[in-house]
Amino acid sequence: MKKLAFLDKILYLINSLLAVLLLLSFLLPHISPKSFPDFAVISLFVPVLLIVNIFFVIYWLLKLKKQFLLSFLILILGWMIMTPFYKLSGKNSSLNSDLKLMSYNVKTFDLFTKKEDSTVNGFAFLKEKNPDILAVQEYYKSSKIDIEFPYQYIKTKRGKYGLAIYSKYKIINSGTLNLKSDGNNIIFADILKQKDTIRIYNAHFESLRIKPNEDNFGESDSEKLLKRVSNAFKKQALQTELFLKHEQSWKGKKIICGDFNNTSYSWMYDKISKNKKDAFIEAGKGFGKTFNYWFPMRIDFILTDNDAIVNKFSTFSEKYSDHFAIQSKINW
Repeated sequence: MKKLAFLDKILYLINSLLAVLLLLSFLLPHISPKSFPDFAVISLFVPVLLIVNIFFVIYWLLKLKKQFLLSFLILILGWMIMTPFYKLSGKNSSLNSDLKLMSYNVKTFDLFTKKEDSTVNGFAFLKEKNPDILAVQEYYKSSKIDIEFPYQYIKTKRGKYGLAIYSKYKIINSGTLNLKSDGNNIIFADILKQKDTIRIYNAHFESLRIKPNEDNFGESDSEKLLKRVSNAFKKQALQTELFLKHEQSWKGKKIICGDFNNTSYSWMYDKISKNKKDAFIEAGKGFGKTFNYWFPMRIDFILTDNDAIVNKFSTFSEKYSDHFAIQSKINW
């Protein structure tokens, strides 16, 4: 520190603070938000912490300063124990017997229905991608919806708002977990594909109700924002426990997909993804960004049981919602 210029000393203090925060974030998967909800908020900022610490490593290396070691060593530790932040290469194989599943938070179709030209709206996009299974979060019941599948299971709350599972394969059983939340829920459908019965969970965990394009994310002050987000994480933890209890009753093939409203660095992701495959990690490429914000947030997921083979994973860039659609080809 003595040999550093004044500005570099200030930068190193900032570097140290952000490096420690990144180090603390490694504990997130092990601490339930029910116990420390404020600490769980860090999970949303892990992508930023990773990017900033990478920047500091490059900065100090260019200046030939040993201060690069602080962030460098913490990043190496993170690389060893955290879920990947960026995938250099993906997997792009395919079999005729693959199940092609898309998960999409459509934001109540509000951007879909504003456009009169059906060639540029979201319904044309869905028809073009032609998934076998379409899991929709923030579904809104409307006569304008142009989605055609032979089978469907739709569960709404407050009349028209809810979740939907559309299928090309026969649905032989379906149900809902009836989360105690007006705007969030988890539903499931058991589909029959040849001789296989596959359970599809469509989850929309507690929303943070963050408005990224508004001042202070749509809240009057930072204290109220922190309290609201912390309370949402506590609800997510309770919903996760309810889901895990329900999931244990199903011993067959399964896919869990949906909008988790949290990142892959969170306690809830760690618990739900345990003994499963994350389709992005198995076959994805790049950041896997699923939320339309300036930094890469991956909060929508497709998870499978360990016996599944993930042949392809795609994140689409079309902007018909504040989320991006994700799709995977899966086989057993």
